Amino acid sequence: MEKIYTPSDYLPILIQLGLALGFVVVTMAATHFLGPRRKGKNKDIAFECGIESVGDARTPISIKYFLVAILFVLFDVEIIFMYPWAVNFLDLGWFGFWEMLTFVGLLLVGFYYIIKRDVLKWE
Repeated sequence: MEKIYTPSDYLPILIQLGLALGFVVVTMAATHFLGPRRKGKNKDIAFECGIESVGDARTPISIKYFLVAILFVLFDVEIIFMYPWAVNFLDLGWFGFWEMLTFVGLLLVGFYYIIKRDVLKWE
């Protein structure tokens, strides 16, 4: 028999959502009203890790940097898909094993393509 959910079943979730939003609003208001309001020439300048800002922020950056970053995120996120498979490995049986083998095979094809296109070669 399937359980039928009523609006009262969602009440704990709504309470938790309301408390979380209330905490954010109260914290933001408290920092705004209780925080210091000092303004001045030295206070308003750009500050980065104790080093004075020099030059223009719009200097060109190599596209290789962004390609490596995107590829890292792409292949790193694949681990997220492997974790539930590893947890349920015995329950999935051979079908799950062949599915994951196909998944890893597709990842290796993508990695081979990246290697062949010399995306990871740094000059």
